[in-house]
Amino acid sequence: GGEEGLLSDAKNDKGKLTKVSVAAQLKKIKNDADGADERKLLNAYLALIEQESVANRQVKDAQKQLDAKVAAQYAKLSIEDIKTLVVDDKWLTTLAADVQTELDRVSQALTGRIKQLAERYAEPLPQLAADVAALSARVEAHLKQMGFQL
Repeated sequence: GGEEGLLSDAKNDKGKLTKVSVAAQLKKIKNDADGADERKLLNAYLALIEQESVANRQVKDAQKQLDAKVAAQYAKLSIEDIKTLVVDDKWLTTLAADVQTELDRVSQALTGRIKQLAERYAEPLPQLAADVAALSARVEAHLKQMGFQL
């Protein structure tokens, strides 16, 4: 191995350890007296690659078996069962979620509008009218001082 580690020489051009690159490195260091540790690691890595391959095959086989069982179960379903699955379990659940989302949206919009109206009408109209009258009187007084007549 190089300075990067025992397995660095076994990496391919893309920097990955593959079954082919590991086997090639094993062949390359087959008779190297200093390569015992590297050979040990490479052989262990090959064993792990094989275990992964076996596990992946088992997963695929299990998925196929599950798919077959599901397909067999579909054949046993009555029209009522299918309606229940499709309508009650799927459509109604989706519909209920969509309705709830829309209710939440409308509720938030109404809440925002109510807050806006509450802020707008926080001060009663008679108070606003009195404030306008007082401010108008002050403006007229200032205008008179400046020589303007209304």
